[in-house]
Amino acid sequence: MDAPLRDRSATPAAAVQPFDERLPAARLAALGLQHVLVMYAGAIAVPLIVGRALKLAPEQVAMLISADLLCCGLVTLIQSFGLNRWFGIKLPVMMGVTFAAVGPMVAIANGVPGLDGARAIFGAGIGAGLMAILIAPLMSRLLRFFPPVVTGTTIAIIGISLMRVGVGWAVGGPSNVAQFTDVPQLVQMVEKAQLDAAVAAAAAAASGVHADATAAAPEPARAAAAEAAAASAPAASGLRKYLPKFTRLQLPGPVPMNDNPAYGALDNMAVSGAVLMFILLLVRFFTGFLANISVLLGIVMGCVVAIAMGKMSFAKVASAPWFDVVTPFAFGMPTFDLVAIATFTVVMIVVMIESTGMFLALGDITGKTIGQADLAAGLRVDGLGTVIGGMLNTFPHTSFSQNVGLVAVTGVKSRWVCVVGGGIMIVLGMLPKMAALIEAIPQFVLGGAGLVMFGMVAATGIRILATVDYKSNRYNLYIVALAIGFGLIPLVAPRWMQQMPHSLHPLLESGILLTSISAVLLNLFFNAGRPEAANRTQQQPLAAH
Repeated sequence: MDAPLRDRSATPAAAVQPFDERLPAARLAALGLQHVLVMYAGAIAVPLIVGRALKLAPEQVAMLISADLLCCGLVTLIQSFGLNRWFGIKLPVMMGVTFAAVGPMVAIANGVPGLDGARAIFGAGIGAGLMAILIAPLMSRLLRFFPPVVTGTTIAIIGISLMRVGVGWAVGGPSNVAQFTDVPQLVQMVEKAQLDAAVAAAAAAASGVHADATAAAPEPARAAAAEAAAASAPAASGLRKYLPKFTRLQLPGPVPMNDNPAYGALDNMAVSGAVLMFILLLVRFFTGFLANISVLLGIVMGCVVAIAMGKMSFAKVASAPWFDVVTPFAFGMPTFDLVAIATFTVVMIVVMIESTGMFLALGDITGKTIGQADLAAGLRVDGLGTVIGGMLNTFPHTSFSQNVGLVAVTGVKSRWVCVVGGGIMIVLGMLPKMAALIEAIPQFVLGGAGLVMFGMVAATGIRILATVDYKSNRYNLYIVALAIGFGLIPLVAPRWMQQMPHSLHPLLESGILLTSISAVLLNLFFNAGRPEAANRTQQQPLAAH
């Protein structure tokens, strides 16, 4: 496949593969911007979270964001354009900071805030990135454990997991922000519980009975104790001196919560729905370039509506500088801790397993057969991006699965689109005012587009699963059923691992990882020794495809 590409002058236009197609500059710019808009919210979220956890100054957090955008662009160029035969899968891939490393990074920030914590995070990233580059060939050998029944299941759960992100964009955030604590009501409940406990302690002191015994006594006995306390104890305002220094309070009811008015706001969801409908109309009634940029046009339409409703602010755009230069090691030389490097290395293994599923999904969408050498070249960039990130004051990198869905929606398979997208990210990293303009796009505008894109990723997995042979190998049904079930655990019970060691949390909170591992193990259990059973597909019913 590579040979004709070495001499393009001798290659007929018809022989150019879809993922190598070079489009006109105007189309590339529009399609590349579309990819940037889809990933932008996720790209800047991690620097914001970690910067605040480190208690950095606002200008330092802004530096983290600029460094992140610049690094995302550089690593995207390496992945999509290809540095050489060892680095870059040469598919339409956008690279960004991984959320899988947020937990360990916040843990470091909580223990060592400020610049020292930042240098520790960057050092751990550089060390883990080097380890990832070294183990990438080993990880690529896992490709033989990914027959269609495993690949389809993994890709399906990637799309299902992403749907939570798309729905969160549309409704105003993750489910844990739907309500907030009613602090004044909670303070009143705590004060009442303290007073009740003080009365019980005073009554116990007056009657010579332990407070626990008084609390457990029948109602007449408690009433008598309270009367004794009222007769012999000081006024209620002084009762708290009878409380021990550490007292377990029993609140009279559940913690009071109020609904968040911004969560599930009908006007925001209406805009998301309008964006979704606009995209569907473009896809249904237009062809060619307009259909290809349907997501971009939908986002633009949503922004116009948001501006008209007064829901899109440009205050940050006005205050942002026009130009900024990202310098390596701006926070000082990184520090290296073996425990932190080992923790980040585990995170990188998780990232590379997830990237394997995404690369296989892209291979299926673009029509490129992913071999072991291709997979190793792509996984090495995860490690190289993490090393570059540590040097440029940012965090571990991975391929963004959101953009896989966009490739499926638009049908544009050219890697040059993401090469241009990487160039746009570099420009945004050096022009904070332009970056602030894109950051001003409300998330609910992206929600309608997210439902389409992420659903397409799940549909790709389902399409692969439709080719799996279930008739002559009923074990494949068990593999799909159980692997998807395991992958849904973190989605329906996000804190299911809270009683387990925290060192295991990065492994257990990823539904994609749980599905991949369980599908591989179940396939080995049921189909070991007979690989033809796992690879056999139902070609005849799908011949029309």
